[in-house]
Amino acid sequence: MLINDVRPEWLVSFLAIVDSGSFSAAAATTHRSQPRVSTHVAALERAVGLQLLDRRRRPVALTDAGRAFAAHAREVVAAIQRCEGEMDKFREASRGLVTLGCYPSASALFLPKLLMEFQRRHPGVQVVLVEESTLELGADLLSGSVDIAVRPVMPVLPEGSTERVLLWEEPLVAVIPEWHPLADQPGDLSLEILTREPLITIGRSDLPESGNLETYAAFSQVGHDIEPVLMTNQPQTLIAMVRSGLGIGVTNLLAGHCSDTNGVRLRRLAGAAPRQVAVHWPADRPLSTASRLMLDALSREPLPDGTHPPRT
Repeated sequence: MLINDVRPEWLVSFLAIVDSGSFSAAAATTHRSQPRVSTHVAALERAVGLQLLDRRRRPVALTDAGRAFAAHAREVVAAIQRCEGEMDKFREASRGLVTLGCYPSASALFLPKLLMEFQRRHPGVQVVLVEESTLELGADLLSGSVDIAVRPVMPVLPEGSTERVLLWEEPLVAVIPEWHPLADQPGDLSLEILTREPLITIGRSDLPESGNLETYAAFSQVGHDIEPVLMTNQPQTLIAMVRSGLGIGVTNLLAGHCSDTNGVRLRRLAGAAPRQVAVHWPADRPLSTASRLMLDALSREPLPDGTHPPRT
């Protein structure tokens, strides 16, 4: 029976496709990943027992059964929205608590203005900011220690464990002492030339997951498995170690922009895939009203300097 088998979020994804004409546009409007939207619609069609969308057409079109189903789906979603409105009379929608996870460089260069505006618009919502490394934020999302997190996509979390919306891409950079010959070499630096130098990277040597971070993936793509002389989760520590002459650092651009770079130079890397950053939230737990307000604010905030919109 549909009443036992169909979830409301499936209807929302289905109607978003109907209204936008594509799975990618529906993903953007619902703050879901495109694979998640596809999964919702596939599950809905299995529950109904009929094909609802003709995916061969562009834009995606409704089948006859889908057209009939869409009318009822709108009634169901509208009824839920009316119920939500009625419940708002008994509680203030803009009150609550949201625990927001973020890694340090994004906290410094992306969150200050956002949180100031968020506090102005939603003074009843308390925001708890948790700053941790990429690996720690992934564990926090899976355990429920944070409600949502601004986190690099890599290392990729287990499939189906979280939803995400891409926010930006940022390049990887080399951090080089001012006295080093590579500091004044023209153009972007090749990954190949850096393999001849002692490297300092972000991560933890005692955690195997560090090998899935962007830096290691970039070198692996050009055929090199690097063994850094030192690893740290703090960008300012990485730069201090470079300044002291321990090696050349490789990190993300925002980390360089929010750190004291006296005595070092930041150089972009040729051919290195950019770091993708997204806002993530658990797939198996419903978002509170406060969390949805924060998710919307994160999705609308202007990107930090030096970053660009994601290509995919």
